[in-house]
Amino acid sequence: MRRLLPSLALGVLLAACGKPAPSAVAGPAASGGQTPAKVKAGFIYVGPVGDYGWSNAHEQARRALQKKFPWLESVIVESVPEADSSRIIDRLVSEQKCDIVFTTSFGYMDATLAAGKRHPGKKFMHCSGFKRDANVGTYFAELYQMYYLNGLMAGALSKSGQAGYVAAHPIPEVVRHINAFALGMKEANPKAQVHVKWLYSWYDPAKAKEAAESLVSEGCDALAFTEDSPAVIQVAEERMKQGQPVYAFSHYSPMQKFGENSVVSGQLVDWGILYEEVLLRVYTGIWDNRDWFWMAREGAALLGGEFGAPVNPKFIEPLKAKTLNDPILGKISAYDLVLKRLAQMSEPSVLFDPFTGPIQDQKGTLRLKPGERAPLGSLLSVDWFVQNVVGDIPRK
Repeated sequence: MRRLLPSLALGVLLAACGKPAPSAVAGPAASGGQTPAKVKAGFIYVGPVGDYGWSNAHEQARRALQKKFPWLESVIVESVPEADSSRIIDRLVSEQKCDIVFTTSFGYMDATLAAGKRHPGKKFMHCSGFKRDANVGTYFAELYQMYYLNGLMAGALSKSGQAGYVAAHPIPEVVRHINAFALGMKEANPKAQVHVKWLYSWYDPAKAKEAAESLVSEGCDALAFTEDSPAVIQVAEERMKQGQPVYAFSHYSPMQKFGENSVVSGQLVDWGILYEEVLLRVYTGIWDNRDWFWMAREGAALLGGEFGAPVNPKFIEPLKAKTLNDPILGKISAYDLVLKRLAQMSEPSVLFDPFTGPIQDQKGTLRLKPGERAPLGSLLSVDWFVQNVVGDIPRK
């Protein structure tokens, strides 16, 4: 069972407030036959919109909603360095006259909060952060559940038991995803390890390729990453064509086309349903500064290297051939366990969560007791690696 669709959920809320449902406010009838005022939204991206990853996923959602809502006007600024975000935010508010500004990188957090104080009559939404104010909300489509499932498949397919992770920046979001991938891999293979190489960049195809090639040369035969290009996948695909099995798991946008023989699955985001709900609330005057944190249950986090295909068909049979021993489900194929876990995490009550104890960190310290689920606050600030991760988290 999935949550209410955004328009339906909002319709229920609006009805309770004595206001018309979204279907009734999306056109001229909303104001007694007069065209309603437009909403102008500004989007700030940390990378180029053609990056195939993070920024591209946000941009695809924006374009879809621009077509869907006649009352929506939107503008974008791409490849904005985090240090320059304050100036760009002010430009969108003062020159472009945006009603709401979406800042889509963790490093934009403090600049967004400060802009909220400078422009109290405007609304701001910061993606992946945790600081809010009266006119500053936060939102995120969280993917650690999908990274866990990717790790589960990596552990089942890897012959070496060694996976590589090409990581962008040492922030809690990336650390959380590395840990989830490692937990999944360990569940399939208790001896499996995940080796981390840091890029210190969200978008650097050349460095990502170099890091991936280094990890493969060190014995890793599965690759995951947080970098907004298909460079890591292209390394795996090249090795596959050379007869060396290297499995890849794509990042944010559909990237399977870059690795038809190497991409097993990946994590995808439907930012559209989240942006739709936020923008409808702005349009109908019921926006608030809440924290939107949506995952599989809400339909924002999806499994797959392509939409509609949780697992590349080429790898379904190999995953079915790998039998795992689950303490509750008993003997089950890796493929069936992936689908079972996905269904459990999509339930309204979230029947399974990867961050459930016992979980130890690299030093052997017990971080989660048996049966204990990690609270959201600790996941949002995680600064330690689980036991089977090889590498360090750089400290400032």
